[in-house]
Amino acid sequence: MLNNDVFIFDNAVHNYDLSDANMARPDSGLDRAYHLRLGDVRRTSGQELTYGNGDMYSSFARKWNPKDLGKLLFEDSATDMAMAQAVVLYDVYKQGFAPVEAQYEFARAFPDRVMFCGGVDPLYPSLEGALEEMERQVKQLGAKSFKFYNAHIGASWRADDPKLAYPLYERGRQLGIKVFQFHKGFPITRARLEDLSPLDIQRAATDFPDLTFAIHHLALPYFEETVYIAARFPNVVLVLSGTMHLPMIAPWQFMEYMGRLLRDVGSDRILWGSEAPLFGNPQPMIEWFWKMEIPEVLQERYGYPEITEQDKRKILGENQARLFGVDVETAKRQARTRERSAA
Repeated sequence: MLNNDVFIFDNAVHNYDLSDANMARPDSGLDRAYHLRLGDVRRTSGQELTYGNGDMYSSFARKWNPKDLGKLLFEDSATDMAMAQAVVLYDVYKQGFAPVEAQYEFARAFPDRVMFCGGVDPLYPSLEGALEEMERQVKQLGAKSFKFYNAHIGASWRADDPKLAYPLYERGRQLGIKVFQFHKGFPITRARLEDLSPLDIQRAATDFPDLTFAIHHLALPYFEETVYIAARFPNVVLVLSGTMHLPMIAPWQFMEYMGRLLRDVGSDRILWGSEAPLFGNPQPMIEWFWKMEIPEVLQERYGYPEITEQDKRKILGENQARLFGVDVETAKRQARTRERSAA
């Protein structure tokens, strides 16, 4: 049973817009259909997808709003805080898969519980446009981090490109941003898989040692590369986003991933991320993770350590809180106050 004092800070939630009006290309529906299949994996394992509004397609393939997402996270799950991350896939969605303004609106609706993570792209419309937009998102919208998607249908850019990427880090640094996050692996559009390799993070992490680079989705299927990168670069953190459906359909595989990460990277640089509402209510995944153990056969065969309660607390929220300057005890007191007010 999940302890009441466990602090859960979800690194990756999205106020999505999969409405017809947001489709940017005549064939954007192909990419949207793939996103819907990602959510459908929970149903194949007997897990009910609960969005609270009809069947899966009509309830997820729509323009989400702060009220529905807030209920899913803060009423129907034990999540204490979340980071609303913009998904700037302008090649497929006019305003992005998770539009910048929609993430800001969600953060504004829950100012003490949600942080806004902005998003820009130097290819849409240009590097100068992206730099100006970074200024706006930090100064006007309060962005605390930026999330990048550098692979698109027919175009891509690298995280170690001195001309396109480095100016983004330099401008962010000037604006007080210390954490830059990258979608890696786990293709969610028809962009080329090889453009989603995490290998370009290495030089960026070397050249900007004062910044933190977050690799999302464990860069699957580039898991080996990701482990070898994170093991060597202390300013690289790994986010479990995009993998948290695995306990529902392939728990053994997920335990193998976790054992390897604990052995070679350590629990201090692993962040929780549910991708809510993509996989429905995150509560079943939270509860499963809290009860999870690394099987003895994996410990004996591969030298994986046990996963301790402290490891789980760090991963579920304390690492994210430390990274973004959140005082956990203060946040817990605020949560208890909200609970008493709602009672």
